[in-house]
Order: sequence, then C-alpha cells, then structure tokens
Amino acid sequence: MDLSIVIPLLNEADSLPELTEWIEQVMQREKTTYEVIYIDDGSTDNSWAVIESLRQRNPNVKGIKFQRNYGKSAALQVGFTAAQGDIVVTMDADLQDSPEEIPEMRTMILSNGYDLVSGWKKIRYDNTFTKNIPSKFFNAVTRKMSGIALHDFNCGLKAYKKNVVKSIEVYGEMHRYIPVLAKWSGYKKIGEKIVEHRKRKHGVSKFGWDRFINGFLDLLSITFVGRFSKRPMHFFGLWGSICFLAGFFVSTYLIISKIVDSDFALTNRPGFYIALTLIMIGMQLFLAGYLGELIARNSSTRNHYLIETQTGL
Repeated sequence: MDLSIVIPLLNEADSLPELTEWIEQVMQREKTTYEVIYIDDGSTDNSWAVIESLRQRNPNVKGIKFQRNYGKSAALQVGFTAAQGDIVVTMDADLQDSPEEIPEMRTMILSNGYDLVSGWKKIRYDNTFTKNIPSKFFNAVTRKMSGIALHDFNCGLKAYKKNVVKSIEVYGEMHRYIPVLAKWSGYKKIGEKIVEHRKRKHGVSKFGWDRFINGFLDLLSITFVGRFSKRPMHFFGLWGSICFLAGFFVSTYLIISKIVDSDFALTNRPGFYIALTLIMIGMQLFLAGYLGELIARNSSTRNHYLIETQTGL
C-alpha cells in the first residue's frame, strides 16, 4: 500500500464526509493506493456513525473508536500501529489541512530522501493573541532546545516514512514533538513544506492554555529522557559532583579560617550552612543517579536499539 492517512478526531461529524470525498479525489487523481484511518477520540456527537457510513461507501475508510477521550497523542499512537502504507500522513479532521498538499509531501520523502516532512502554516487564520503569538514563542523555544529547524512543530499535517512511525512512541502531549522523537530515534533528515491553512468551517477549536503549558513540560521530559534515559548518572552524577565539590571547598575554606583564627565565627557565617546544603544536595543527586543506573540496568529495553538495515545475517 502506498499511503496511510491517520486522522484523529473529536466531535467532527460535520467535516468528515467532505474531508473523505476530498481525499478520495486527490488519491484517484494521483493513482495512489491508500487507506484513511479515522480515530474517534471519545466523540460525543455522531462522528462514529458517520465513519461507519463512510466505510460502507468507501472500503479505504477504516475507523477506531476509543471508549473515552484519551487525547490526540493516544489517537496518533493507535493510528501509527494500525497503519500499513509505505508513507504515513497525519492531518486534522477539521478541514483546516488540505489533502492537496499530500502528493508533494509524499514526493519529498520518496524523491528527496526525507524521513519526515512537516507542514508549515506560514499564514494562519487563528486568533493572533490567544494562539498565533503563543505558538510562535513555543516553536522558537522548541527549535532552540531540539536543534531542529522547523517553524511549526505543532502542525497536524505531516508525512513520514513508515519506519519512523513504527519506531517512536507517542503519549501525553508528545504529538507536538514527533519531529523531536524522530530525531532521538535516529531519523534526522527532517524537511518542511509551506502548506495552506484554511479557516475552520465546522465545530470549535480544541486548543487551550492547559495544552500549551503541558507542552513545555513534555518538551523538557523528551529532552531529558532522550539524552539520559540509558545513562542517568551522566546527568545526576555531573550536577551532584559540582554541588558536592562546591560545598566541600567552601566548607574547607571556612574550617581552615576557623583553625587559623580562633575568633572566626564559623557558625554565624551563612556560607557555612550553604556549603553544608550543597554537600547534601550533591550526595542526593549522586544517589539519584546511582538508583537511575540500577533501574536502567534492569530495564527490559536496556539493549533495545533501532537497526536500519543488515547484511549477511
């Protein structure tokens, strides 16, 4: 199969028929074998009934229905597991992403060798103060921390090689950072394509400030786990040693000062208690790193590595 289109949705019953017809027109024009996988993330409208109806008319339409709302990351993860196409595309169900962009994104992967192509909605029709400005700030921070030169990490329209989506695990609010997850999994050829951002025709936006805040926490989590999950002592041991040595040298200086000058008021010096605190923090960080190493050593995935190809085996 050439293409799998994974579409998570929540209460988008009005958009689904038009979106499905639009995708079908594009795929027929391009003579592409495809499947559309809708993941109903606990909708309270008749979205699932619409999906079942679309399935009756178009056998390329497939659906998965959650018992309750688990979030977009969970929906994407389930969709990635079910996808069978050589190229996997994700898009939103609200008609703000155009299926007309899919053929060119697919070509970028097949012809230019990209592992992942992310859409960039350069011109947006969202509220400037509640969404556009926060999104620009969010993208700038993510770009700086991840080292990935993308302008729109949160764009729902992306295309991937099949190996990419089968190698990553998306959970929490991690769908915002799929390019970061892909990079940590060794897929570093990440491209970008300017795509059209269409005004919403039906329903309401699911964006909220809670997702914005949680997104930054997830970015810190990805960055830390990606770098130190298999070697936690490199982080905790480093900072533990710095704190311990700083406290040790300060306390040593103060103790020597007390020995040289008996009138030196050691216990009246704030630096003395700061030094003791640094020593204790250093020991605790070092202990945390040691425990982390024990946990990592006994993890079932400690020797799990992604192998791109083999020969002679």
